[in-house]
Amino acid sequence: MKRPEAFLPLPTATLHILVALGPGEKHGYAIMRDVEALSDGAVRMGPGTLYGSVKRMLADGLIEETSSRTDSALDDQRRRYYRLTGLGAQVSAAELQRMEALVRRAGSADWAQRRVPRLREA
Repeated sequence: MKRPEAFLPLPTATLHILVALGPGEKHGYAIMRDVEALSDGAVRMGPGTLYGSVKRMLADGLIEETSSRTDSALDDQRRRYYRLTGLGAQVSAAELQRMEALVRRAGSADWAQRRVPRLREA
């Protein structure tokens, strides 16, 4: 089995899907809604992006399809539900830690002074 770090850095769509599935299983449309809500509307994931990513994530063992339904009487049987695997949760946590460290470093005054180009006065 691959180590979580082997998946990093994650494609943006993959990270958004993993974060959306963090609280529990969801069907595709619910994932798309949650991604939009988590990003304050900045990211709108279409079905092609979602299901292409889901296919890769299933193959990589980051998520799995589940047959359970919260209320089968209210649910459409054609819906497929997905949830994180243990590996998916580890990969999500590792990517979020990586991004947090990047943001922390980029925000440090010392790093910014050495890296940010100065505008030349005309």
